[in-house]
Amino acid sequence: MAVASILADMIQPDGIVATDRLADHLHLTKTELAQAAGLSRDAVSKSARLHSRNTQARLRDLVEIINRVQPWAGSVQQAFAWYRSQPLPSFGDQTAEDLVREGRADAVKRHLSRLALGGFA
Repeated sequence: MAVASILADMIQPDGIVATDRLADHLHLTKTELAQAAGLSRDAVSKSARLHSRNTQARLRDLVEIINRVQPWAGSVQQAFAWYRSQPLPSFGDQTAEDLVREGRADAVKRHLSRLALGGFA
């Protein structure tokens, strides 16, 4: 799925998430960014780990979820606040961050798609 929002420039032409820019835009340290995606700090700071399929998938999931939430949250920062703190009743009050950290980003994206179509949380 194409990323079409303010965070679109966080994904470089080669498909790699620009962690420095993303962390700066979200006002996070790389360690905090790694934690938000369920990764180790090394995963976002060491080149070999940063380019791994798993690391990039988690970072793209984080960007995609924030992009989906941003239009109704009002800003990227508010969307990120939602990602980190809004309990999702459909998932036992876990947050999107909790689910992404567990490797369940697809469940969050399906949930957001359901909400976009007028479904219930």
